[in-house]
Amino acid sequence: MEKNEYRKNALDMIWLTSCVLRGTSHDQERLYEIDLKGLFYVCQKHSLTACVAYALESAGIKDENFSQAKEKAIRKNILMDTERKKILDRLEKEKIWYMPLKGSLLKDWYPRLGMRQMSDNDILCDGSKRARIKEIMEDLGFKCEHYGKGNDDAYHKEPVCNFEMHNELFHTANAGNLHEYYGDVKDRLIKDENNDYGYHFRTEDFYIYITAHEYKHFAAGGTGVRSLVDTYVFLKKFSDSMDWGYIAAELKKLGIEEYEKNNRELALKFLETDDLTEEETKLLDYHIFSGSYGTVANNVGNLMTKSGGSKAKYIFSRIFIPMEFIQSWYPFFYRHKWLIPFLPFYRAVMGLTKNRKKVLSEFKLLCKR
Repeated sequence: MEKNEYRKNALDMIWLTSCVLRGTSHDQERLYEIDLKGLFYVCQKHSLTACVAYALESAGIKDENFSQAKEKAIRKNILMDTERKKILDRLEKEKIWYMPLKGSLLKDWYPRLGMRQMSDNDILCDGSKRARIKEIMEDLGFKCEHYGKGNDDAYHKEPVCNFEMHNELFHTANAGNLHEYYGDVKDRLIKDENNDYGYHFRTEDFYIYITAHEYKHFAAGGTGVRSLVDTYVFLKKFSDSMDWGYIAAELKKLGIEEYEKNNRELALKFLETDDLTEEETKLLDYHIFSGSYGTVANNVGNLMTKSGGSKAKYIFSRIFIPMEFIQSWYPFFYRHKWLIPFLPFYRAVMGLTKNRKKVLSEFKLLCKR
């Protein structure tokens, strides 16, 4: 899809999302100009299809693609809730502390069921029980998709249930101050009242966490419009009751106070007005063209910026990765350090085998710079 066409569809997506979240009326003339096929494509890129489906239905527009996506989102939400309860019940039984993260909580603050689409559910657990948690998940019928790498283990259960069981919130490889700040995360948690081993963040700390999580993606490959919608929904519900002095002090420790300010101002504004500043428009475009999970182009651009624009430094940093990255993602090489000189060749072979399209895309983008 051509860039201007993509942006036009994205703006229609934002407008319809605004209508359904704010309960405002639709502009009938604008509705007639919507390209439903193009709109659906962009909504899928930003995981806002179900949200927009509700808006279209309220305007009297029925479209099979949107209706099916909404029904799938509702079904997935219900299935994930059911499976999450089973998992948490087992963790309770095994006396393993836990805390559901981000989307599994945010979805309940949206106006309608399924409106906040879920790709997976994240649960923070006692990292010392990682192996036992794997046994529990497999006993519950989940297939382990990766284990022992990074800061989470991924599990899938047919037809649509994906869970990431985190041993820590951020790993050392690419999160800067975030890993250190959340190193003793349990000290920041509040014990649930209705169970024995469940915990939760205080409202302010939950906001700081979701902001830090989005910043991690924003600074890498980018993050889509739904992250702004999440922030909007959260702030509309809790902003007036939060201790903003505490939040500002903690954000400063993380070094993301400027990011949070810009992100918050845009999130509170972009669904309610078209009157954005030039900088806000640029920031919104970054979200629009990132999609839900970022892009290789953004990742290359951000890494080049960190490398001072030097291709040589960029290539060096991609080949000779930090030891903490090796510890997180290549534990075998970390345990057998004499093999580390062979790691670049291993990564090249694995990249071309499992992520060929992404690797070639990165190479082409680098050649154009």
